[in-house]
This record gives sequence, C-alpha cells and structure tokens, in this order.
Amino acid sequence: MSVEVSVVLPAYNEEDTIEHTVETTLETLASFLPTDTFEVIVAEDGCEDRTPEIASRLADEDPRVHHFHSDERLGRGGALERAFQAADGETLVYFDTDLATDMVHLEELVESIRTEGYDVATGSRRMPGKKQDRDPERGVASTGFNGLVRLFLRSDLHDHQCGFKAFDRDVLFDLLDDVGDEHWFWDTEVLVRAQRRGYRVKEFPVDWTPKGDTKVDLVRDVFGMGSQILRVWWEFAVAPRITRRVTVGVGTLLVLVAVALMTVYLDPSTVLDRIADADPELVAASAVVYALSWPLRGARYRDILEELGYQGSVGFLTGAVFISQTGNLVFPARAGDAVRAYVVKTRRAVPYPTGFASLAVERVFDLLTIAGLAGTVLVGFALVGLDPTAATAGGVGQSGRTALLVAAGVGLAAILAVVAIVLSARSDRNLVRRGVRAVSTDSYADWVASIIEQFVGDVQRVAGDRAAFTRVGASSVAIWSLDVVTALLVFAAFEPGLMAAQPALFVAVGFFAVSVGNLAKVLPLSPGGVGLYEGAFTVLVVGLTPVGAGAALGIAIVDHAVKNVVTLVGGIGSTLLLNVSLMEAVEESAEVESEEAVPRDD
Repeated sequence: MSVEVSVVLPAYNEEDTIEHTVETTLETLASFLPTDTFEVIVAEDGCEDRTPEIASRLADEDPRVHHFHSDERLGRGGALERAFQAADGETLVYFDTDLATDMVHLEELVESIRTEGYDVATGSRRMPGKKQDRDPERGVASTGFNGLVRLFLRSDLHDHQCGFKAFDRDVLFDLLDDVGDEHWFWDTEVLVRAQRRGYRVKEFPVDWTPKGDTKVDLVRDVFGMGSQILRVWWEFAVAPRITRRVTVGVGTLLVLVAVALMTVYLDPSTVLDRIADADPELVAASAVVYALSWPLRGARYRDILEELGYQGSVGFLTGAVFISQTGNLVFPARAGDAVRAYVVKTRRAVPYPTGFASLAVERVFDLLTIAGLAGTVLVGFALVGLDPTAATAGGVGQSGRTALLVAAGVGLAAILAVVAIVLSARSDRNLVRRGVRAVSTDSYADWVASIIEQFVGDVQRVAGDRAAFTRVGASSVAIWSLDVVTALLVFAAFEPGLMAAQPALFVAVGFFAVSVGNLAKVLPLSPGGVGLYEGAFTVLVVGLTPVGAGAALGIAIVDHAVKNVVTLVGGIGSTLLLNVSLMEAVEESAEVESEEAVPRDD
C-alpha cells in the first residue's frame, strides 16, 4: 500500500524524549490506519546532543521511520518544510516532540484532512470554554500574541501556535510559496495565509499539558514575533496600496504641507528676496565644483565593480551613475537606483545580482561617509572653542546643543560601523552573529543577524581588499566633500559676512547641515528628496548660526537646486550618448528587482 499520511517530528536536542515520541506516534497511527499507509519523519534540526544517533537507529530498525539530518539550524519552519518536501503522504502532519498535546486527538487531526475534506486542521488550547491552564509567563505571552494576530492579520482562529497541525499536501505547498518565516512564526503564517486564500481551516479543542520550563525572551517575543506580524500585516494591508501614483501623491503632499507650514513662520517674499540678492558668480562656481564630483563617482563605481569581478570605463560608468541619479529625481521611492543595474547589464553584461550588489556597496559607503562627515562637526566646534550652551553670536544655543549631541551619536555610529565591517572582513569569525548572540541566543537573534549580514556582506567583499577599501573610502570622502564645498559656496553667496567673521563656524555648520540634509533624503518620500533636504538643512543652519530662517531656507533651496540641475543636465546628456530610455530602464529594472528580491527570511 502507498503512504497516505506523513507525520513530521521537528526535533532539536530531544535525546531524552525522541525515542518515546516515535514509538508513541507509531502506535497511535497504527490504531486507526493500516500499518503500511503512514510514515514518521524525524526532522532533526542541527542538534548538539545524541538526537541524530538515536533517530538514525530508529530509522534503521523500522522502515516506517525516516531521519532527516541538518548540520546547521534551519529553524522549526525550515526543518518542517524540508521534511514535508521529502514526505510521500497526501496528508501532512506535525506535532511537537514533547507530546504536550494528548495523542488521543491525533486521529481527529489526521481524519480532518484525510476524510472530512478540510485543507488545514489545527489543535487549539484557547477555544472559548475550552482553555487550558497555563503558567503566567506562557499565558500572558500567548494571549498577547494571539490577540495581535487576530487584530492585525484578521484571523478567526484562537490559537495559532499550538504545535499540532495537519495539511493537505497540495494546499500546503501552494501556501509555502509565499510564507516568509522559517521558525516559530511559520505555522502562524501558514494559518493566516490559508484563511486569506479561502481554504477550509478546522480548529478544534485539545487536551494539552505543558512540558518543561519556558523563558520569555524579549528578542523573540517582542521584536521577533512582533516584527513578523508587522511584516505580514504590511504585505496584506499596506504594500498593495503603495503604487507609484500613491507614492508620488503622498510625497508631493508632504512637500506641500511642509511648504505651507513654512509660510506660517516665514514670509515667502523674504526668502525670494534673499535668493535674488545671492552672488550669482559664487552660485555658478558651486555648480562647477559639484560637476567635478561626478567623474569621481564613476571612478568609485569602477573600483567597486572591479572587486566584484567586472570591468568598466570611468566615462561609461559616470554616465550610468548620472542616469540612475536622474531617475531618482524624476521617479519616487529611489526608483532610479535599480536603473543602473539595468544599464550595466544591457551595455556591459554585468549580471543583475552583481549590479544590485554594487549598488548596495555604494550606498553603504555613502551613508558611512555622510555620517562620518557629520561627526567631524564636533571637532570643528572644539577647535574654535565654541560653547554650545551659550545663546550668543559665537554660540549655538539649546537647539545647537541638541544638534551637536545628534552629531556626536551619528559620528560615533559611523565610526563603529566602519570598524565592525573592516574587522569582520578581516576575521574568519562571524563577528556580526557573535555580537547579536551576545544580546540573545534566541532563534530570532539569528534572524536579526542574517539581516545585518546581508547588509554588510557586499561591503565586506570590498573591505576584504585593503587597497580597494582605501580607494573606495577615499573617493567617497572626496565626493561628499565636494558636495559640502558646493553648499559652502552657495552659503557664501548669501552670507559673506559670516564666512569672513567666523570661518570655522561657517565650515563646520556647512559640513553638518549638508550631511544631515543628505541623511534625511534617505527616506524615499519625495523624488530626489526635495523638501526633506531643504527642511533638515534649514533647521540645522538656524539652530547653529545667527543666520535667519529666510536666508537659511534660501541657501538650502539654491544649494539643492544647483545639484539637481547639474544631475539633470548630466543625466539627459548620458541618456542621449548611451541611447538609454529612462522610462524603459525604470520599468525593466523594477521587474527584475522584484524577481531578484529574496522573499524568504533566513
């Protein structure tokens, strides 16, 4: 007879219980199923005790028992998926190896799928009128978790985490294509997605006795499981509504609101008058200086691609950067970033994964450099001996003091990030995962570590080569220094008196305002960060200098306009020289980017 029912037992360090659990499972299945119609799979998940040896022995002794071993932890969901894929049954079952759920319910669980026609079945410890007694820690955590799932994910079930579930094979594998979690949230996500797809889900009460002790882990219970609920809620409720039209509309609305608020506190005519009075020669000089940074961007991108195994000329790559940055100005949500991957793929045969990786490297270096430049303001103020608490012409007042504290934090974070990345690249040890595990050894700590590793991994490929890291780092500093010099020239066009009277303050504030303004542009709320940059720049200049709000806003507007005009001119010229359609590039790169995105949490 063929196997109809496959029972998977997820096992992690279960040497004391696994043999009894397998024997009990076989006996219970044999009580209501023909002996050759079921199998038991021990999904052993990177155990560190004798569980693998015991499971292998049991598999050798009974042909109905199979052992699947993993050298490293896959997580409960990952281990279950791996075993289910290898299972032969049309009804797929799993339950926790501690047998906390009374096995008298196994027949109802199996037959709910096998003969009653349900797609998913799950035991429940929290059915109205049938709740099981639980210790306070487990009870509070379970109540809170299930309440959040019902509220945010619109589930009709009462107990999502009971380790006693069965699935129709075809239904489960249809759902798994979209399931993103691979550990404790896995079965909750399966249940939620099954309801959302309209599958028949049966929840029935079970007798359940807690086995062993539990320990509430904040990383798992608050940040881990909570973040997974938010992830799925975002996917269901928010992501479908974030269309290009909505993004443009929201970004534009935010900019208009910001402008409207500014007019309450600022006289627009004052801003326009200050812009009209600015020295046009210095403004023109700022445009020339900013244009000089673009060949450096091309050279830096060449160095990054070389480390990833691909060649390109500085001229071509400068054009590619111009086109992508022009896309960011024209389209919302930094859609132009992926355009570069499209350009280097179609013109230089650089694979899309490498193109996206090179973008990640460049973005990380940009963020670290900008943050580092912000931190240098502290040195600038220290050198000129300014008292950040003094509200005088030479001091910066309380708002300045707050700004300096922010600068200190940002600068320190940048330094620590660079050190961590370089050390991790130089070491055979996994410093990222080791650092996260110092906070928590919970499985969700590993998930957090994997996200961080993905972020720094591409940078480490460059950081692993000292010469390449130095070149890319130096060019990044040069690029953003020219960005700051551009703003300083515009600043001087508006406020020549401040430049002459307090040059150190003038330079330090320029560095800080431009750095924080560019950090604000990271939020993809408007094309090119228009409004975000100006707002952050203005607040910093007003808080740190005696310059009035009207002049500060005028400086920010002109500075950003100069940079955007240079970018647009270079981008339009590059599209003509390289024969690239910007609209086509955005559409093609968006499709490929969605295909390249990894939909699973490691």
